[in-house]
Amino acid sequence: MKIEIQGQDAVRATEELLAIEGVEGNYQTVDEVEREGTVATIVTIVTIVSGTFAIAESLHKWKEKYQKSLHDPTGARIEKVLIVTPDNHRLLLKNATVEQIQAILEKSKKQ
Repeated sequence: MKIEIQGQDAVRATEELLAIEGVEGNYQTVDEVEREGTVATIVTIVTIVSGTFAIAESLHKWKEKYQKSLHDPTGARIEKVLIVTPDNHRLLLKNATVEQIQAILEKSKKQ
């Protein structure tokens, strides 16, 4: 499973994502950026160690933190987070529920 994170603080957000208990993976920055000042990272999730519901809740809280910060001029800047499964199912985290995140994690875990 891959997660694309776009925004000025994509690297910091990526490192926080990989620090979530039960998530193991790595990331790389993407050189092609659509807008000046925007950074993109691609996270490759190698293993989901614990239950998908607990990880879905953690991802949802992580996403909420960064969405709220978009309206704070001093906050971290993350503009887009997209989860892509190995069979190319996609979920944009902007308005995703915990249940939707869990469903896509389950789908990825089975492959």
